[in-house]
Amino acid sequence: MKALIIDDEPKAREVLQILLEDYCPEVTEIFKAPNLLDGVAKIKSERPQLVFLDIEMPQHSGLEIADFIDKEHFDFEIIFTTAYSEYALQAFKLNAIDYLLKPLRPEKLKAALKKAIEHRGKTRLSERLMELKNSFREANFSKIALPYSDGIKFVEFDRIIAVKADGMYTEFHLMDEERILVSKPLKHFTDILEGVKMFYKPHRSYLINLKHIKEYIRKDGGYILMEGGIDVLISKDKREEFLSIVQSI
Repeated sequence: MKALIIDDEPKAREVLQILLEDYCPEVTEIFKAPNLLDGVAKIKSERPQLVFLDIEMPQHSGLEIADFIDKEHFDFEIIFTTAYSEYALQAFKLNAIDYLLKPLRPEKLKAALKKAIEHRGKTRLSERLMELKNSFREANFSKIALPYSDGIKFVEFDRIIAVKADGMYTEFHLMDEERILVSKPLKHFTDILEGVKMFYKPHRSYLINLKHIKEYIRKDGGYILMEGGIDVLISKDKREEFLSIVQSI
């Protein structure tokens, strides 16, 4: 596998190259570029399968890569290397873009590489990058990327009615009776949506959008009726908290 490192810091490029050589035998060739435009030229000439891309660089941010490469040439995966804040990391998670925090760690690098290899060719990278750019531009986030069998679907928060655990899978119930099954556990999405106020977890197996609540039913131990006819369980220890929240909506 060919890999390209795009970073304006010589030491950062050297450290990542050493880590790849020492811990990632899947990478057989490594190319380096000191800025985005030189990196784009390397992508076109060397056709790497994987690009490690810094975000904060002079002249052009790594997020601008989609402005210099045609959609049909996105036949590689990107792993961003960043020292960004928690806000920025939330954007990566919501848009299903891989990232590594500086300083880099071997185990994190190996895990990101494995994930990139598995995803290669299965998702529309250009779409993910455009959504990521939008997330950085906006004051708050409005969509989440849901990987499924045919690619990745970007879903607006307002369209999500409820999210249900299904073993190691998660089922998203959307408006218009649409459903999406994602091969990730509910905890993955609970962590991502933790800071989005419209979502609430009334039960270990459910996450709901408070905007789509229709009714709270007291019988049978208490449950929540959501739009679309979806019944959602509520834990005993969450009942009082839930009632307090919905009364303040």
